[in-house]
Amino acid sequence: MRRKHRDLLAWQHAIKLVKVVYRLTAAFPDAERFGLTTQMRRAAVSVPSNIAEGAARTTTKEYLHFLGIARGSLSELDTQLVIAHELAYCENIDDVEQRISDTFGLLNGLINSLKRPEPP
Repeated sequence: MRRKHRDLLAWQHAIKLVKVVYRLTAAFPDAERFGLTTQMRRAAVSVPSNIAEGAARTTTKEYLHFLGIARGSLSELDTQLVIAHELAYCENIDDVEQRISDTFGLLNGLINSLKRPEPP
């Protein structure tokens, strides 16, 4: 059975972002294992998970709902990345910020494409 979410660039980029976040947070202090590390990983995993769940739904309205949740998780991750940087848990966050921005743009493009009325 073909899973259409795997064909979506937004989902593919989100999967790569998860891997980057896991590698980044692996270097965080042990004291953050149940704090910021877990929060960031959960937010990152939420993005492709919600894209996939939305793609599996039967209506565009449901799909858009889950894409909105994915976008919220992406913004949550962006905020947590800034916090981690401010706490000096990570130094150069440019690559991760760029990946978040790219994924956000792809997600917005997907959302906008689903909002467009279908031609008659």
